[in-house]
Amino acid sequence: MNIEQARFNMIEQQIRPWDVLDQDVLSLLAVVKREQFVPPAHRALAFVDMQLPLRDRGAGNGSVRGQCMLEPKVEARLLQELRVQKHERVLEVGAGSGFMAALLGHQ
Repeated sequence: MNIEQARFNMIEQQIRPWDVLDQDVLSLLAVVKREQFVPPAHRALAFVDMQLPLRDRGAGNGSVRGQCMLEPKVEARLLQELRVQKHERVLEVGAGSGFMAALLGHQ
């Protein structure tokens, strides 16, 4: 799999059609590597339009049961709607995989 092509396709085929048109958000999604925040068992699905489960605490790996990563289009839309400015601070409670926190930190 060509990761950069998959990232490009995710942005152009899932995110833009969902009315995420803010160029800063789109550029950020190209820079912050979503696949690095996906659990290894689901890494091949990092750019798929679906929620990705994070591991259960019952498995002894420290994650919360039932927690998941949102679809890329939902994360992008949230980021666009938040319109966080460089001088603002954000507190994200329940950061899940940390991907949204990384996006907000870069923004």
